[in-house]
Amino acid sequence: MAKEIERKYLVKNQIWDKIIKPDFTLMHQGYIMDAQGTTIRVRYTDEKGLLTIKSNQNGISRDEFEYEIPLDDAVYIFDNLCSKKLIKRRYKIIYFEKLWEVDVYLGKLEGLIIAEIELNSEDEIIIESPIWIGDEVSYDIKYSNASLAS
Repeated sequence: MAKEIERKYLVKNQIWDKIIKPDFTLMHQGYIMDAQGTTIRVRYTDEKGLLTIKSNQNGISRDEFEYEIPLDDAVYIFDNLCSKKLIKRRYKIIYFEKLWEVDVYLGKLEGLIIAEIELNSEDEIIIESPIWIGDEVSYDIKYSNASLAS
């Protein structure tokens, strides 16, 4: 069973806008099911499709099962079976040997930027955060992608 342990932070837009960034990946993400914190979602980029099942969050941890699916299937599911959707640009940035995934939301969520860092345990300490990291929102359900897609 796969476990996802991550912390989530708002990004300071004024600082983020001034830094040099790597290339991003455009992601389309839709929710097939969202019931009491358990979600089934589809996500696709230009290159591949993914189907993901996530359990209800317990602290900053939850079970996660992710499977690659044909890109055409992912696009069809997103277009026809998802009532909740969002589109975002994802940037992957290595900082102090840790991967930060920064999502810049588009459309109705324009202006919202959230950074996530996956950890090896809930007790893991983040030694140094990038200067564009703002307030932690790991425990605030309104910043989950499923909530944002509503």
